Amino acid sequence: MEQLKDSKFVATVPLPESPKQLPRLPNAKIQYPKWFGGSASLFAVVFSHPLDLIKVRHQTAAGAKQSITSTVISVVRIEGIKGLYRGLSASMLRQLTYGSTRFAIYESLKDRALANTKGDKLPMAFLLSASTFSGACGAIVGNPADIANVRMQNDRSLPDNLRKNYRSIFDVLARMAREEGAGGFVRGIIPNAIRSGCMTGCQLGSYDWFKDMLEKVPGMGNGGMATQFSASVLAGLVATTLCNPIDVVKTRIMSGNFNGMSVMKTVTEMTRTDGLRWMLRGWLPSFSRLGPHTVATLLLLEQHKKLYRQLNKRE
Repeated sequence: MEQLKDSKFVATVPLPESPKQLPRLPNAKIQYPKWFGGSASLFAVVFSHPLDLIKVRHQTAAGAKQSITSTVISVVRIEGIKGLYRGLSASMLRQLTYGSTRFAIYESLKDRALANTKGDKLPMAFLLSASTFSGACGAIVGNPADIANVRMQNDRSLPDNLRKNYRSIFDVLARMAREEGAGGFVRGIIPNAIRSGCMTGCQLGSYDWFKDMLEKVPGMGNGGMATQFSASVLAGLVATTLCNPIDVVKTRIMSGNFNGMSVMKTVTEMTRTDGLRWMLRGWLPSFSRLGPHTVATLLLLEQHKKLYRQLNKRE
């Protein structure tokens, strides 16, 4: 307040208030919209889908085993470049269901935990358990889309008499309902939940942990792009290696080529024919796909968060 005086009176004139600004909170304390993870996953899958298709074709191949290069050449020679994007609609639906669910649950669990802690860091044990649980939940929600994704990608690699010639993801889902009933939508759900729990635990949990560790390394900056990129590459490497055996089992069961075999029978059959080598089958295409997808998803998620902070003037 400012006082203006003369000989007769004293007037009090209020000064204009400065614009109100939102409090500057630690980035970890800000609660971001829960759809950010699904949005980042949706953009990332456009780049990673061809690599995922090659991985599925390689893991489900019967008879003489092709190299990764031979698989790529075969797809392009027979189906053209567009063959690498076969089943993209199913991949996008999978990310809208599976991806959105796992990120939303994980971020919600982190927000609740951070609200009850004084610092802005959470223990590794919590990050792993929360992300593993979130991944399993996402797999259950996204299982039908995951099956459709595998079948659309794998269909053209089958002999002519076994092909379904799916027209779209809706055609896949409709034929599953008509030919297999409700059970068709939960085929492979157990290995899928285990694989997705493991995958998300390795991806999200280890990413947050690696990022915290790298921020302490001189020259890595304070959570900048170099830190985020390095942490996401390491997370993708860990996730691919630990989850590849589960991914092979899940893919074989969902492809429908094993005629309803249980998980144990599928594992036994693969071990009988391929030995323990099946556990790392498709590792290179898996990492070639999962590595870039993990990096793209997590970097896009960080950019979503950065833009949100800028728009809300918290950065």
